[in-house]
Amino acid sequence: MNVPAPARRRIYLMRHAQVRYFRGEHPHDVLLTKAGRMQASAAATALREVTFDRIITSGLPRTLETALAVVPDGKLEENPALREIESGELRGVAPEVVQEMMTAAFRGVVPLDTRFLGGETIGELLDRVVPALDALLADESWDVALLVLHGAVNRAILSRALTSERIFLGAFEQAPACINILDVDREGSFIVRAVGYVPYDPAHVRGARQTTMEQLWQEYLDARGGNP
Repeated sequence: MNVPAPARRRIYLMRHAQVRYFRGEHPHDVLLTKAGRMQASAAATALREVTFDRIITSGLPRTLETALAVVPDGKLEENPALREIESGELRGVAPEVVQEMMTAAFRGVVPLDTRFLGGETIGELLDRVVPALDALLADESWDVALLVLHGAVNRAILSRALTSERIFLGAFEQAPACINILDVDREGSFIVRAVGYVPYDPAHVRGARQTTMEQLWQEYLDARGGNP
């Protein structure tokens, strides 16, 4: 007896390519670095055989720039609910406190009342990301979607896909321009196909063993002239 395969749709979930913070621009306005443009080009090569029905970004320039590198002629959608988790004001905060906030931001199962760098809580992030994901799944007009988003947002989506619960698993490291692949059926059940695939360094040979948040601390330190 042949059992028909379940109808599943596919989501390619990317993080935007490399940017640099702490250089005077507002975090919302930063653009891809030269290395970031190369990373986005590598992702484009990896996804060159895929046809996307919907291409969704957060609307922040770094997601738009990455998405256009992957699908130059694509029709991009912007959903501000999928913007990165909002940080607080770090000026005036003791450097050792900043270091702890940055390097410990995404450890283990992060409590929902945890504030990201003194700003938005994890629960507040889920309150906007999960309904946006549910709205996407409720739209039956697409079969393959590309979402170009952010590290914390991707963790929220991956946590939902893996557990179906209101939980935030911080250990899903999201390198710049990495690709996650999720299949979802009509009932909203996910199959996680791939997590954190890095097309420009698939075996993580050249990449540092720092997390992206540890790298962010180093950028913060460099912007202060190396003085903690």
